[in-house]
Amino acid sequence: MTVLCDRQIEELISIEPFQKNASRAGTVSYGVSSYGYDVRVGTKFKIFTNATSGGVAVIDPKNFTDDLFVSVDTADTENDYIIIPPNSFVLCETVEVFKIPRDILAICVGKSTYARCGLIVNVTPLEPQWRGKITLEISNTTPLPAKVYANEGIAQLIFLKASQVCDVSYADKNGKYQDQEGLTLPMVDT
Repeated sequence: MTVLCDRQIEELISIEPFQKNASRAGTVSYGVSSYGYDVRVGTKFKIFTNATSGGVAVIDPKNFTDDLFVSVDTADTENDYIIIPPNSFVLCETVEVFKIPRDILAICVGKSTYARCGLIVNVTPLEPQWRGKITLEISNTTPLPAKVYANEGIAQLIFLKASQVCDVSYADKNGKYQDQEGLTLPMVDT
């Protein structure tokens, strides 16, 4: 396996809209970098709250309900950010849409700017031939509220090129998160 460099990412990975990595004063960086692509968080967020459940709800991936979240779209507000409550998390989506080739796997890691503020970004690997907007989970590990800025960098994808093409891709197995158009809640095949 090899890690793709900036030139290979631009040539081999479909990213819309694709951005060069440039210095943008006052902005958390995004776009292609030496050996990765820094994705931007979009404007749609689902902020976890236990207020609607009286504090007794259980998060169950097999029976997940939307009432555990407050939905916020920063495009509909005056703010270009959201606040993640202490020791809580949000689900959100990337600005970019990806099409991963059959011989490439992408791994996502959080950006150091947010990690140094106690925020952790979690995304499972983007499997070969996965397509769509990425749903991100951002955890605030601190006892204080934390800001996340919409339309700015949040995490970096690292692309690994396999030495052989896989027998079965995500598209081949009709993965349940294929072609997701935005923030997608957890689901289990039935």
